[in-house]
Amino acid sequence: MAEQTNIAVMGVSGRMGQMLLRAVDEAPEAKLIGASERPGHDWIGQDLGVAMGGPARGIIVRDNPLDTLQHAHALLDFTTPEATMANAEIAAQVRAAHIIGTTGLSDENLAFLKAASRHAPVIRSGNFSLGVNLLTVLTRKVAAALGEDFDIEVVEMHHRHKVDAPSGTALMLGEAAAEGRGRKLADIRDLAREGLTGERKTGHIGFAALRGGDVVGEHEVIFAGAGERIALKHIASDRMLFARGALKAALWGHAQKPGQYSMLDVLGMD
Repeated sequence: MAEQTNIAVMGVSGRMGQMLLRAVDEAPEAKLIGASERPGHDWIGQDLGVAMGGPARGIIVRDNPLDTLQHAHALLDFTTPEATMANAEIAAQVRAAHIIGTTGLSDENLAFLKAASRHAPVIRSGNFSLGVNLLTVLTRKVAAALGEDFDIEVVEMHHRHKVDAPSGTALMLGEAAAEGRGRKLADIRDLAREGLTGERKTGHIGFAALRGGDVVGEHEVIFAGAGERIALKHIASDRMLFARGALKAALWGHAQKPGQYSMLDVLGMD
């Protein structure tokens, strides 16, 4: 049997954390060696298996990233910006690949991750599914082909418990569209509209965020021109596709040199 990749899961009790655990357990080439939760969480100090209501697994849930990551080849991190920054510092120290699905990161956070990537691989994506990353490539190509006489709108919908908007995936798609036109998204994005906004600005990229029910994730990029519209859409019905994609990134990433990577690099689509 080939050598296994040692994986740590951060934020292990959450909805995504549980999916990541399942993905690791399903993969013979991966081995779970660490799990963490925020300080003060009920699971801290408990055996992971017992905390989950099952048999002991021999892995204690920690609240210190250093304790969790010291033997890890890679960590799966779908937590909060604050926790991700703490995890990035330790991952850089132990040279573990940092797989980041955390959303809502600020420019300051991104600068910190860039510095951390000088010491270890950092793979960050707004979405780890194959379909969404293909949609990103298509969005960039269509935006480049159509030009600014086609208006671009990014529409996304998620479950009612999601706390940030627009989603990380929507921003990733917006960045792809802006790149296709040789622009920076920060210069041409309209994140919300309300009241008397005036007419739409040519070349800008609009965003709409919908929330409700238990929607896993739906994203649509609309190119609206005179007399015609082109729509590219992805619908996710199973959250496990994100977890399996993140694990794929971890298995790929731990063998890479320090640097910043995306899921497109993992899939060989960039």
